[in-house]
Amino acid sequence: MKEKLKVYSVACLLAVVGISMALYKHFALGLPLLPNQKTAVWTLEAKVEFETSGAPVLVSLALPDTQQGIEIGNENYTTSGYGFAEIDQPDGSRRAQWTRRDVTGKQVLYYRVQVYPAVLDQDPEVHAPDTPTPPEYDSAKASSASALLDEIHAVSANTETFVAQLLRALTVEPLSQNAAFLLGEKRDPAHIAETALQLLSLAGIPNRIVRGLMLEDGRRRQKLVDLVEVWDKKGWKIFDPRNARPGLPENFIIWRRGDVSLLDVEGGHDSQVTFSILSSYRPARDLALASAVDNRAALIDFSIYSLPIEEQTAFKTILLVPIGTLVVAIFRILIGLRTSGTFMPILIALAFIQTTLLWGLLLFITVVGIGLYIRFHLARLNLLLIGRISAVVTVVIGLMSGISILSYKLGLNQILTITFFPMIILSWTIERMSILWEEEGPHEVAIQGGGSLLVATAAYLLMSNELVAHLTFNFPELLLVQLALILLIGQYTGYRLMELKRFAPLVEDR
Repeated sequence: MKEKLKVYSVACLLAVVGISMALYKHFALGLPLLPNQKTAVWTLEAKVEFETSGAPVLVSLALPDTQQGIEIGNENYTTSGYGFAEIDQPDGSRRAQWTRRDVTGKQVLYYRVQVYPAVLDQDPEVHAPDTPTPPEYDSAKASSASALLDEIHAVSANTETFVAQLLRALTVEPLSQNAAFLLGEKRDPAHIAETALQLLSLAGIPNRIVRGLMLEDGRRRQKLVDLVEVWDKKGWKIFDPRNARPGLPENFIIWRRGDVSLLDVEGGHDSQVTFSILSSYRPARDLALASAVDNRAALIDFSIYSLPIEEQTAFKTILLVPIGTLVVAIFRILIGLRTSGTFMPILIALAFIQTTLLWGLLLFITVVGIGLYIRFHLARLNLLLIGRISAVVTVVIGLMSGISILSYKLGLNQILTITFFPMIILSWTIERMSILWEEEGPHEVAIQGGGSLLVATAAYLLMSNELVAHLTFNFPELLLVQLALILLIGQYTGYRLMELKRFAPLVEDR
């Protein structure tokens, strides 16, 4: 009883550790549990246009940074005749800088970046800002602003509701007299955001402008959208001035924050920048791995993914072997099926993966059948064991060569995969079956041979399953779960499935 308890405890521990690590890789690192999952990747292109008249040109464009929910991928810049540099700013932001002498006429520069949903979110900025400087209003505007702020303060409870009520007062028709006077003739979202920021500064609430893009497929010549961000004691909160809703809009990427200019052009005029957006899909696994590698996640940094591609390909097959051992344990221990060799079905199943099931069965039966026939003739020569096996190996190689040549001439290229069958194992199988034939008769040979093929077929169906192959390679920690199952099966000492009929009379007698 104590030994069984130990087995159950170890199996439970292994299963919990294996499943926990797999779930961590899925939820924390973003590795998909299902194969062929795709993730939307957005390609953003900034097009910078300006005119020059022969003077040296310096163009500086603000670049987006990795932010909560968004990962920055590949970046490309057009430098046609321009010098280029990426400049890190003291505040942590980045700018692209193009430079060139003696250029005339209309100039066009491009910056292209790919972004996709982030799995490993960056920590948001939390340091407290300085108290804002109040805007310089004339007496009329100052009076209207104070009156409007008093109205908003009366119907709000905290900073969040104050900002929401202020934005509603500036957007919801009909506008109050004070709101209409402060906005003037302009009623576009950018002007509403600017007016709201001025009023928030007057109220002493730290604030800044946030400019970004709505990610919509196929959009061209887009301008940046303005949002309002305020400091609420514990952190920054974003509001959409178009509807006064808190929070970042869905599918929105922040391009820049604060009063930092989007585009600076020295030596040129009539400059503008527009944006185009295009979506595509890439495997979720590849994006998750790229993100995890960039963030140096330990489970990825010290894993199969860190190996060269050739070794990864080898492990992709090796990691399927435990699936075969689990199948063998189930058939041998729980069902009671007899096979020719304990783990020979696994090797046959690995060969089936290369040959496909039907051709693999046909080739295996053909080679073993012909090999048995020749082995019976070799028995008359009274050879020693080593001599017989060596002779059978030679015969098997000859058979495989002959079958390959014949199939190639007949145009049956699938049969050429016969070389994936392990020759030594085939030879030893032929030797064992011939001895079994002599000792137990052809019936036992048929049972063990058929059992081997049945187990090999079941193992092949599992090992060739796309989901199983995906899980074993991308979540090798699930080997611990397989080991737990094998331990539980290994301690089973009850009736096997095929023994129930055999011992049924004993139960009936009771």
